[in-house]
Amino acid sequence: MTPYYEENTKHYIAVDCIIFGFDEGELKILLHKRNFEPEKGKWSLIGGFLQDNESIDFAARRILQQYSGLSNLFMEQLYTFGEVERDPGERVISVTFYALIRIEEYNNQLKRETSAQWWPISRKPTLIFDHDKMVVKALERLKIRAKNQPIGFELLPRKFSVPRLQSLYEAIYQRNLDKRNFRKKILSMNLLQKLEEKDKGVSKKGAFLYQFDKRKYSKLVEKGFHFEL
Repeated sequence: MTPYYEENTKHYIAVDCIIFGFDEGELKILLHKRNFEPEKGKWSLIGGFLQDNESIDFAARRILQQYSGLSNLFMEQLYTFGEVERDPGERVISVTFYALIRIEEYNNQLKRETSAQWWPISRKPTLIFDHDKMVVKALERLKIRAKNQPIGFELLPRKFSVPRLQSLYEAIYQRNLDKRNFRKKILSMNLLQKLEEKDKGVSKKGAFLYQFDKRKYSKLVEKGFHFEL
């Protein structure tokens, strides 16, 4: 090691993940109880420290798989939090990511083993350190991305009804959307494949189920298509 590196202070690098899910008409977040000091026993985001042989992205994928049992999730780097006294234990710089999970695919065995729990965003507990600020910033990013990219489909079952899709976007935007206008706009994009199955939980008549056509979307993007909802 050269003297230049030796003369400078070393810091810990943490990777914290804001993991969103959608269930029962509500946007939810995956949290766990911290099992070590400081702030032992309090609610925290899912996270861990960067290891010597890892890139930041690899560490985030490792942590997500460790707590969800899932891989190939939608994940995006969000922000770096580096206030000097943000962690009372040591000088820790946190690189945050947000990720989207289909709750029905989530590994419940891991939930029991890791003490992780889904919380509705509207009723989540106060989190340790600056984790609440991380959640606020992740929600802001999610709203932007949901408007300009079809990432909302990453939170839904692979088969869904238009009313359930609207319910998701209302949860993300935190406001009601006009039923007729939403249906007209989403169907006009020709990105949904209509199925013969129906969701009977919506009404007596039921609502037809759809699937998002990723391949068609990719081809449209190549031609200059811009998703906006």
